[in-house]
Amino acid sequence: MKKDIHPDYRKVVFHDTSSDHKFVTRSTIQSEESIDWEDGNTYPLVKIEVSSASHPFYTGKKLYVDAAGRVEKFNRRYKKK
Repeated sequence: MKKDIHPDYRKVVFHDTSSDHKFVTRSTIQSEESIDWEDGNTYPLVKIEVSSASHPFYTGKKLYVDAAGRVEKFNRRYKKK
């Protein structure tokens, strides 16, 4: 592999804000926030709205997640006047 062309692949904590579930995995995603994890290390923190802990397919529950009203926002922006 060529040097200095690949993004930094490291451990990152993902926080599912709808179910308050956190998990560590490896990723290249960049984040300004960080968190002290249970193992004593500090990892970058990425907040997400849906994960396997809150997705209806995995939980078997119906869950309504309004992602900032994207459809309404689109309609307001592009509505003919």
